[in-house]
Order: sequence, then structure tokens, then C-alpha cells
Amino acid sequence: MRKFIAISVFVISALPLVAQGTAPALNLPRASQHQVLTQTVGTTNITIDYSRPVAKGRKIWGGLVPYDKVWRTGANEATQIIVSDDVTINGQPLAKGAYSLHTIPGKESWTIIFNKTAKQWGSFNYDAAQDALRVTVKPKAAPYAEVFTISFPDVTPDTATVMLHWADLSGGFTVGTNSTAKAMAAASEAVAAAAATDFQTPQRAASFAFDSGNNDQAMKWAEQSVGIKQTMSNLYLKARIQAKKGDKAGAIATAQTALKLATPKDAVLSSEIQESIDEWKK
Repeated sequence: MRKFIAISVFVISALPLVAQGTAPALNLPRASQHQVLTQTVGTTNITIDYSRPVAKGRKIWGGLVPYDKVWRTGANEATQIIVSDDVTINGQPLAKGAYSLHTIPGKESWTIIFNKTAKQWGSFNYDAAQDALRVTVKPKAAPYAEVFTISFPDVTPDTATVMLHWADLSGGFTVGTNSTAKAMAAASEAVAAAAATDFQTPQRAASFAFDSGNNDQAMKWAEQSVGIKQTMSNLYLKARIQAKKGDKAGAIATAQTALKLATPKDAVLSSEIQESIDEWKK
């Protein structure tokens, strides 16, 4: 009986602790949902952190979002954009780092602002003296979007379009990363520093240059790789470069040399090379 009383006293004594502040915090959804999206462009990461307000039947442009006033480009905290390398915005330079993204919507054009104060609530304490860059964009009519959306609709190895879309308008800007030129420079350094017996580094560099459309440099690196050691893959790469440069006879001869190195394990690559030879002979 005493043991039961003691346990009961312990349980009862613990109850006020829960009632007096140890209960879990109330976690409720925001009206404007949070989203973080990251797009890699070449070797550069672009991250956008924002909240997505909902129209709910309200007039957006010139209403909920007034004309000619600074807007947080979303809801809640000001939208942030983070770039991992130096980039350009519509051709203008922007240093790597984190920025708050503000917008001044006008009837005919929008001003997009990259502000050095990355973390701020809304645009209430926005300071134009901290602007790193401003660009002007022309909004266009777009299918109705109930929820404000930022997206990357077009991406290449060197550029990405960032599109802002809400209600019946959308407008965007282009981020340039110069990734191909940077990668070509890095490849040149790697090939120059490679060991005399390293045929793989110039082959990888040649493959990248070929994919990037720089056929002359691709040929130089492919020939360097083949000169160190002939393999099916680097010979076939050289053949494809030759064909791209218009030398189909040379491409066929190089590809046939590649086929002579084939083993039973190389059936798939051999088939691909033969298909290329047949195509070049047409």
C-alpha cells in the first residue's frame, strides 16, 4: 500500500511540470509556404529561399503588390538568392555570396534588386545603400498562377533563367556562370600538369572540349592521349572529332584501328563504333 502511495505521489507531482511549460511548441503551417530550390549551372550552384503567397481572389499587381514600391519578392522573410561563384545577371557582374532579392514592380517594367543584407524580414528595413545590383526586366502576360512561383525554366551549361510568376504576369533574369570557359581553363592546367604516362587526363579534357563544341582543342588533347597509349575509347573519341571536323575518311580509319583493339568484353562499344563507321561511309 505504501509503495502504491509513493508511486501515485511521484506521478501527480510530475503533472504540473507539463502544465507549466514543458509541452511541445505549437507548430502551425504558414499561409505562405516555404520553398528552397537549388539549380546547378555548370559548376555553379544557385539557391533561392523564399515563401510563396497565394492570390486568394485579390488583385496582385497594383493591388496587394503596389506599383513603384519595394516588394520582398514573396512573403514573410525577404527572398534570398545565393550564388556559389561570381556570376553575371543579365550581363552585369555579381560577386558570389548571399543576397536578399527585392522587386519594384511598375506598370511597364520591374526593377530586380540584389541587396547585400541577405537576411531581413520583408522589405521593411530595406536599405538601398546596400544594393549590390539592380536590373530592369519586362514582365509578360502568362497563364494565371494562384501561388507565387520562382523557377528555372531554361538551363544550359553556362546560363539559367530565373522566372518570377504570379497571377497573370511573369518576368525574369538570366544568370551567367561562364562555366565552360572556367572548365576549359581547368582542363588545360590539368593536362599540363599530368604525368607523361597519363593518357586519361587528356582524354577526359578532349571529351569535354568535344562536347562543348571546341573541336580544335579537343583534337589536340585526343591526339596527346592517343600518342601516350592507344585505347578503344580514345581512338573512337578521336574518330568522332575527325568526323565532326569533316574528315570522314580519317574518322573511318581511326575507328577501324580502335576495333582492332577490341576484346570479347568490348562487344557493346565495338557495335557502336561499327555503327558510326557505317554512318560515315554513307
